Amino acid sequence: MARFTPLEQRIDEWAHRRLDRVRDGGPQHPHGSSRVQPQRLRTWAIEFTVFVLKQAWACVFGGALLTVLVLTRLWYPESAALARNDFLVFAALAIQVLMVVFKLETLRELRVIILFHIVGTVMEIFKTDAGSWTYEGDGVLHIFGVPLYSGFMYAAVGSYMVRVFRLFELRFDRYPRRWITAILATLIYVNFFSHHFIVDVRWFLFVAIAVVWWRTVMHVRVSRARFRMPILVSFVLVAVFIWIAENVATWSNAWVYPNQSEGWELVSIAKLGSWLLLMIVSVVLVTWVEKPQPPEAIAENATAQP
Repeated sequence: MARFTPLEQRIDEWAHRRLDRVRDGGPQHPHGSSRVQPQRLRTWAIEFTVFVLKQAWACVFGGALLTVLVLTRLWYPESAALARNDFLVFAALAIQVLMVVFKLETLRELRVIILFHIVGTVMEIFKTDAGSWTYEGDGVLHIFGVPLYSGFMYAAVGSYMVRVFRLFELRFDRYPRRWITAILATLIYVNFFSHHFIVDVRWFLFVAIAVVWWRTVMHVRVSRARFRMPILVSFVLVAVFIWIAENVATWSNAWVYPNQSEGWELVSIAKLGSWLLLMIVSVVLVTWVEKPQPPEAIAENATAQP
């Protein structure tokens, strides 16, 4: 499988050309002249630009879907022959098809995203029946009262996860054995259902997550710059990002929590824990398709770059 899609390849090539110009045109002063500082700043500016572009590109599916949710919340006519919920299904499907047709997403990624869609839809059916949240509006494209576009919102998380894994060539020091992570992810997924009937063990699961990934360090390649951070920090950061997107989605009436039935209000910060748990399920699903590699693989790949 190609490491980049055509557009992603152009971003990477642009960055390499700019970095080569900075390197070849920069001053060479063995004693550290102050003129070296602008060269370093330009290098970091290019790397930061690539980081932002790649992050935005990894979010393209979710960003497009969130944009449609907001726009239809503001301007979708109540008298339209097609219910808003059904329109959202067609819009989400169109976004997905266009991404594959124009090679903005690989077929391998699509298979993972479909798996996220199925896992998410099953949980949506149960959660709405249990009263955890509800969907408003009419439409015929639904399963047991759950609009079919709901699965695409989980697919958006899956799309981000699988794309960021590839775009940044994520590598890991001391990644836990995948069978251990699979057991933990299964327990997390089961707890999403079982806590309605028996004790909620999420605090035990949080401790288990910390124990399993405590020693794991994630290595990230932007263009030529490489960074590393504890993987637990990345889990929390992504959970915060999803929580922010969730606030936008609930404001647009994509779904409604009980405390929002009388009018929109900020989603409880406690939901960060739920998103962190979902993050673990997402990571495990992705790593069973893209096996975690040690950081040495970055250096091997880098030698093949133009």
